Amino acid sequence: MAATVILDEDFQVPFVGSLVEFRQWAASDSYPESGRIDYLAGRIEVDVSPEDLYTHGKLKTTLIAVLQRIVEKGDLGDLFSDRARVSCPEADLSAEPDLVFVSYGAVEGGRVRLVPKSTGEADRYVEMEGPPDLAVEIVSDRSAQKDTERLPQAYWRARIPEFWLADARGPALVFQIHRWTQGGYEPAPAGADGSQYSAIFRAWFGVTRRRNRAGRWTYDCRATDESATSGDTIHN
Repeated sequence: MAATVILDEDFQVPFVGSLVEFRQWAASDSYPESGRIDYLAGRIEVDVSPEDLYTHGKLKTTLIAVLQRIVEKGDLGDLFSDRARVSCPEADLSAEPDLVFVSYGAVEGGRVRLVPKSTGEADRYVEMEGPPDLAVEIVSDRSAQKDTERLPQAYWRARIPEFWLADARGPALVFQIHRWTQGGYEPAPAGADGSQYSAIFRAWFGVTRRRNRAGRWTYDCRATDESATSGDTIHN
């Protein structure tokens, strides 16, 4: 008889025996409309905690703003935030990163397959199968170990070319760009000004924070094209 974990009346997680079963459930009408649920090598991890406004949400908005500008300007592909499911059977992984970038080339070359909605409606997709170009995680209290240990390992096994990690909870802002290598993720090249190089976007990125006039955290993200002497800064 099938068993189910009930976290509350509206949030039920069934016991599934494989990534295939998990993906089937994630695409079904019974999948919860809130919360984040990841499948990591047979382990289902659920996070229904609220998103911290200033150490998570606002930082994410800043990264979205600068990356979306770059993606649109270069006509590079698609950027997604939240609830964008990435499944990689080779890595036994199905997750919803904070940010995902998938290039046109990844889809056109077959590395990533867009999974259609079960209804078969035109232009409706519910999942990406295969490694996108970039996954970004912003650390929160409830998922710190997953964000800094289990997810990076899973993304590396999935061969995602770049992984970005940001943590704004402590006294110093942490922003790291990691690139895939055979032996694991390694730090991206760093500039004298502390910026880091993204091979995906061919640009240097630096993220800083400051207090706004209300005394709360706000963020600046500077992206400098590798061929330029200066870049645009996004303030949020």
